[in-house]
Amino acid sequence: MARAGRRRRGWTGRIFGWVWKTVLAFLLVSLLWVLAYRFVGPPITFTQVGDLVAGNGVTRDWMAIDRIDRNMVRAVIAGEDSKFCEHNGFDREAIEAAFRRNLEGRGVLRGGSTISQQTAKNAFLWQGGGYVRKGLEAWFTFLIEHLWDKRRIMEVYLNVAETGIGTYGVNAGARRYFNHDASRLTPQEAARIAAVLPLPKRRAAVAPRGFTRRYGNMIAARMGVVRRGGLDGCVYS
Repeated sequence: MARAGRRRRGWTGRIFGWVWKTVLAFLLVSLLWVLAYRFVGPPITFTQVGDLVAGNGVTRDWMAIDRIDRNMVRAVIAGEDSKFCEHNGFDREAIEAAFRRNLEGRGVLRGGSTISQQTAKNAFLWQGGGYVRKGLEAWFTFLIEHLWDKRRIMEVYLNVAETGIGTYGVNAGARRYFNHDASRLTPQEAARIAAVLPLPKRRAAVAPRGFTRRYGNMIAARMGVVRRGGLDGCVYS
């Protein structure tokens, strides 16, 4: 009995050791991964791999944040995350509001994700829900908020966000929809690209209809609030 007990404790200790080493390895790898992306753009993402496997191809054209038209920054803040410069990666009020809305069953399920959370998901993880992915998203959001600045978060977001089937980044999106790059975007063009972001495989920025058109017009109107309130100041300070 004593020998069997020692064996059980031995196996328990080994399993605990393996788990502990796995956790430490993950923490170290994720830390180094995020640090690397502070200086270099993601060479490829899991979402892009999915498009390649599906035969959609991948079109992307990285553009530095200092060349992207400020209208585009204002548009995504207006449409996706008005408190981008205020929060530490998580907007508790938006999360609580989304939770209440989902419980009430009104419309499409919403997650209340900030631009930081979306950047973490797009750069390091995969699409879709699930508690595991959401937990990893929270961890990577914490890391980028502490290891990057807001300017870098916005830069990566605007370059890895899906803007159409097989199209990634606002520069590639601008070329696809408006035949010019993202260094010169009118408020209406920027708002239309931002309106595509929640469902890029189902929406188009050219001659949008229905909800996409209304949402784009709403974003264009809110961009004035972002400009007057300096809500994009952390990107340019």
